[in-house]
Amino acid sequence: MDEDPAALPQVPWDELLAVQARPTPFMSHAYLNALQASGSATADTGWQAQFVSVWDGDTLVAACPAYLKSHSYGEYVFDWAWADAYRRHGLAYYPKLLVAVPFTPVPGSRLLARDAEARAMLAQALRALARETQASSLHVLFGDEADQAALAEAGCMARSGVQFHWTAHEPAPDADFPAFLARLQREKRKKIQQEQRRVREAGVHFDARSGAEIRTEDWDFFYRCYQQTYREHHSTPYLSRDFFARMAAQMPQHWLLFTAWRGEERVAASLVTLDPARRAAFGRYWGAVAHIPNLHFDACYYQPLAWCIANGYQRFEGGAQGEHKMARGLMPTPTASSHWLAHPGFADAVSDFLAREGQAMSGYLDELGEHAPYKRQDAADAAS
Repeated sequence: MDEDPAALPQVPWDELLAVQARPTPFMSHAYLNALQASGSATADTGWQAQFVSVWDGDTLVAACPAYLKSHSYGEYVFDWAWADAYRRHGLAYYPKLLVAVPFTPVPGSRLLARDAEARAMLAQALRALARETQASSLHVLFGDEADQAALAEAGCMARSGVQFHWTAHEPAPDADFPAFLARLQREKRKKIQQEQRRVREAGVHFDARSGAEIRTEDWDFFYRCYQQTYREHHSTPYLSRDFFARMAAQMPQHWLLFTAWRGEERVAASLVTLDPARRAAFGRYWGAVAHIPNLHFDACYYQPLAWCIANGYQRFEGGAQGEHKMARGLMPTPTASSHWLAHPGFADAVSDFLAREGQAMSGYLDELGEHAPYKRQDAADAAS
C-alpha cells in the first residue's frame, strides 16, 4: 500500500494498463499522480491515497488506485442514502475505501492485473485493506467485466447504472456531421439544426485545438470557464489550475479544447479527453463567461461529435447521467460498480436494495431503447 502514487513505478504501471480489456488515459500513472501532486485529490480534500500493488519478486503483477474517503463527492455513483442510514443508526460510514479515478466517471479497467490470478489477489488485498483501515465499506466504480468477476468472487455486490455514448455508425461510418444528422428522426434533426442556428445567429463560432496547439492562454481561459461553472452552482472546483498545467506538460496528446468566440471575444470553452490509440473521446469539462442559449449543447456535444466523425474516432462518451443526451444521438450504455459493506445487517439491506434497483435499471434501459433518436434501422444498428 502506497500513500503517494509517485512511489509506484510509472513504466510497469502503464505496461499493466496497456494490456487491460478497457484501458483509458485516466488510469495512467501520469494522470493519477497529477491529481495528487496538484493538490486536487489528497487527504486534505478527502482523498487519502492508499494505492494497492501486488508483486512477484521485482515484477509488478497487479495494481489499482485506492483512496480512504471522508465524503462521497466526486464519485458519480451515489451512496449518500447509505451514509445517511449509517448516521441515523449511530454508525460511521466514513472512512470508506474507494477504487476509482477521482472526479472521473469514465468506465474502464480499474484492477490492473497481468492475469486473472493476479486480479483475484488484488481484489482480496482490497478486502483486507478495508478491514485493516477499519473502513465501513469497499467500492470499485465503473470497472470492466474482469473487475466485476474478480470482485464478485471476493464477496462484493454488483450495482448497475447507465451513461450515454455515441459510437460510429456501422458498417459505414458517417462521412460528416450532416450525414450523422440525416440518420436522426426528423424532429431530433430539426431540433439540433435549430439550436446550432441560434448559436450562429448570436455571432458565435468555434475553434478547436489539440495537443501542443493548446497554448497557456487557452488553458487559462478554459480554467476561468471551469471555475465559473462551479461558481454558478455555489461550489468549489475539484481540480486545480496546476492539475491542468501538468496535463498540458505530461499528457498533451490526450486533450482537445473547443473555444467559442463571439467576434474577438472568447465566451466559452469545452474540454475533451482523447484516447488516440483506441479512437475514443470523452467529454469532460465546460464553462461559459456569457449566457448564450443553446451554447452548452453545441460546445459539449455537436462540436465534439463533428470532430470525432471528421477524425475517424469510434466512440464519444458524454459523461455521467443525462437523458437529454439521447436527443443528441448518444445511446444508453450500461455501467457497473462493485460494493462490499463490513456491517452484516447493512450488507443484507444493501443487497436487497441493489437487487430491486437492478431490476428497475433493466426496465429503464429497455424503455430508453424504445425512444432511440435514430430512424428505425439506424436505431437498431446503434443499439446493437
